[in-house]
Amino acid sequence: MLTATANIMLPTTIIGSLPRPSWFTENMGSQTFLEAMVNSRYREQYTDAVAVYLNEQTTAGLDICTDGDAHYDEQVGGQSWTSYPLFHMDGFDRKNPKPAVMKTGGVGFPMGHILHDYLEARVMPQIIGPISRGDLQYSQMWKTAQRMTTKPVKFGTVTPELLAAAVDDQYYKDPVERIMALSDAINSELNELADAGCPVIQLEEPQIHMIPARGPVFGKLGMNEMANIFNNTVKGLQDKTEVWCHTCWGNPSQQRMFKDVQEYGPALETLNNVEADVLTFESCSSNRMELDKIGEFIKDKKIAIGVIDHHSLQVERPDEIADHIREALKYIPAERLVISSDCGMGREGMGRRHARYKMISLVLGTNIIRKELGLPEADCLAADANYSLVTTEP
Repeated sequence: MLTATANIMLPTTIIGSLPRPSWFTENMGSQTFLEAMVNSRYREQYTDAVAVYLNEQTTAGLDICTDGDAHYDEQVGGQSWTSYPLFHMDGFDRKNPKPAVMKTGGVGFPMGHILHDYLEARVMPQIIGPISRGDLQYSQMWKTAQRMTTKPVKFGTVTPELLAAAVDDQYYKDPVERIMALSDAINSELNELADAGCPVIQLEEPQIHMIPARGPVFGKLGMNEMANIFNNTVKGLQDKTEVWCHTCWGNPSQQRMFKDVQEYGPALETLNNVEADVLTFESCSSNRMELDKIGEFIKDKKIAIGVIDHHSLQVERPDEIADHIREALKYIPAERLVISSDCGMGREGMGRRHARYKMISLVLGTNIIRKELGLPEADCLAADANYSLVTTEP
């Protein structure tokens, strides 16, 4: 159900995470969110961080905001994206985490590679009993952000198959059972989040598009099976909220996971079958590759294209972003096009100032196209010359 993007032409947003402020030194650990918020220092740092994230997105002029994934702890490579759910769901031995045997899907990182640290940092709780949603408390996190802004706040979470690949399992006999148990648990949590009023819920990095590159998930689940798992995870949300499916090629420590740029093409037909209102694609870091195919295959859903690269500290120019959008509009009608970042910018490798100016450029570039199309432009206070601290001559 379209909510946040329903009445906006070329809406702008980011995928989710933003760089953690240097003064945000408290971590939640295995406490619940509500328990951590009892601690006055954690509560102050957490709420201040969310306020900063929302302010930076608002002054940039984004239409849809996120809470910057502020609940993720400071971990190597942004590992908390994966570990947070595992330490807050039931069925896990949370008090006795151990290094997990990482199922890399054919993408290995030997000693000497920056992402070997990421693999070593996978110290996870084992599954020892039936999985349920436990104390994820996504609704409380979303409310904490949404009450600070009148703009819609999007909330995202990792998909069940990635969680299933990150842990050792002493309970389920089959990895498919494990994935389905995680899917059912996350679905329960997301329905509560939607019932609380969250306007956009985003499932991050389903493995559908990864299968042509890595092979079937756990050697047995193909693209159609993974689409069914996605649909199970979002079951019941369609009449309550706007559902986004974020297709990603991996982003720990802002690093590429593959030597070569991968193609979405083989998975586009299957992606059409997921129960999502918006599909996101990493378009900037792939040099705008496959915009024509994406427009050809995805006909009913909205399409979010990434126009800023989360891997690079180089801030994209507004005119570059405008050219990117013009190219996309050759294949995707404006009423179905969403402008976003490729992926999150808070997975350890980027500073706050770079992320801020990437968001500003995203809006300024979109405004160029909005002006050309006769559409209302977004206010971008961060680029308003009236507030510059220096005077420049033409």
